Amino acid sequence: MVKCSYCGKNYEIPRGLTLVLKDGTIKFLCSSKCRKNMKMKRRKVRWISKSDVFKAEGKGRKKKSA
Repeated sequence: MVKCSYCGKNYEIPRGLTLVLKDGTIKFLCSSKCRKNMKMKRRKVRWISKSDVFKAEGKGRKKKSA
């Protein structure tokens, strides 16, 4: 499994985008959302910081009980 260079999410190889830069570095991106934000040079976006908080607390999505 590969780790996204932008958001840090693990994903499978057939999915995503692999960029090879002129200096030979390889960047793996899991989605077009990550690609577009990296291209605009954004680093502090809300959805990345939220996922880091959830990982640290061990929380995931909770189902609503009816």
